Amino acid sequence: MAANRSNQVSNEEEDSPTDTTNPAFPDESPTLPPDNSVNEDPRLSISPNNAGPSSITSPTTTPPSHNNPYNNPSSPAHLSSRIVNSQQTSSSNQPNHRGPTPVGSQSPIVTVSTTTRRFHTHHHGDRRRNPQGEPHIPQAPPVPPAPAPSMYWSKIRTHGKIPKALRAHTVNLVGELMYVFGGCDSRTCFNSIYIFDADTMYWSKPRTIGDPPPSCRAHSSTLVDKKLFIFGGGDGPEYFNDLYVFDTDTLTWTKPKTTGNIPSRRRAHTTAYYNNCIYVFGGGDGVRALNDVYKLNISDMNNLVWEKLETTGRPPISRGYHTSNLVGNKLVVYGGSDGHECFDDVFMLDLERNNWIKVNIANSRQRLSHTATQVGSYLFIVCGHDGVRYTSEVLLLNLVTMQWEVRKVYGTPPSGRGYHTTILYDSRLFVFGGYDGHSVFDDVYCLDLSACAYLPQITNFQLPEF
Repeated sequence: MAANRSNQVSNEEEDSPTDTTNPAFPDESPTLPPDNSVNEDPRLSISPNNAGPSSITSPTTTPPSHNNPYNNPSSPAHLSSRIVNSQQTSSSNQPNHRGPTPVGSQSPIVTVSTTTRRFHTHHHGDRRRNPQGEPHIPQAPPVPPAPAPSMYWSKIRTHGKIPKALRAHTVNLVGELMYVFGGCDSRTCFNSIYIFDADTMYWSKPRTIGDPPPSCRAHSSTLVDKKLFIFGGGDGPEYFNDLYVFDTDTLTWTKPKTTGNIPSRRRAHTTAYYNNCIYVFGGGDGVRALNDVYKLNISDMNNLVWEKLETTGRPPISRGYHTSNLVGNKLVVYGGSDGHECFDDVFMLDLERNNWIKVNIANSRQRLSHTATQVGSYLFIVCGHDGVRYTSEVLLLNLVTMQWEVRKVYGTPPSGRGYHTTILYDSRLFVFGGYDGHSVFDDVYCLDLSACAYLPQITNFQLPEF
């Protein structure tokens, strides 16, 4: 079983996620002593002398999965059961109504021994031995039972080379393999690749070829044809705007040359892939939060040119620690923070018209450092900070009605956290790592969609027009 390792960080060690030098968003929160660690302040506090908003980091956009829900080994359709014949029979006092059994054939009636097996307890107390041939079945933890069709949380027992506790890392799904890159613990950033097999629950750390990006967190990782496009991120006071590519087939790192209007150094941004282009939105550069949009055409890897989009409509307030999901030809942006306020708004960017639209939603919920994973016609918002505290709540945004829905979830949820990652695979959501303001986690939790397992199959729907 994977150790539930968590790196303890005192309140005095928490710093602003901007991690820069005053007055351009100092490493320390203005309400906390100076510190050189890399911890996130959930409210993205900035220097009081700085009029601009702060810079930030956000989880990677997770593409939707279309796996068959009936391949889920933990779904009711695949649960196996042992049927024990408790009907004891005796050939001496129970007549065989089927008549004599032909020689050489098997009797249709199974006879179960009526002998009562006694177990001595004078050496072992009340411990009961398993009869010979019966497997030992450990007792389950005391979790309240859940209705069969309900969504259910469970902590996964993992094996192999388990990564360090991580936050502000990225994860991408290729087949059944989850590729984890970068992130940090309480003080140190990393540039390692780890692979988690979502079928066997096994961790591995592959040997890679080529020069990887510098150690970083709050970067973005965009999956295109089994290649991970890593952009931006940072480490302490450093911010990056370099592009690296990791080939998951050959385990090779490359750093392609890019030209054009290259985005400023940043972290806490989000990315999405659409029509041969990678789109970058928002984040922070250490001086202010951002709301600009760039795109990189990657149809010709020998001619990568950045372009800044000139958008119309009312754009979102500058922000980071938000999420963005590509739904059709629209980028759905939710939540985040500018360093002063935790947002509850939803915007859509039409990537064909380059036009921003604000979506009016009743009973909006504030979130930052959360994850948003598309599951059919819903966005599943998992954990994050609600402006007051870290939460383990699961919210559903109906993309057809653009209304919030809350579903009852059973089982043992992860502790409240942000800066984690969430991936959809085989009708289950896998949550890895994160930070709760004090500890960084290395655990893996699974949310079984159960009765909602059909949702990934819903692909033919339209976003409402505004």
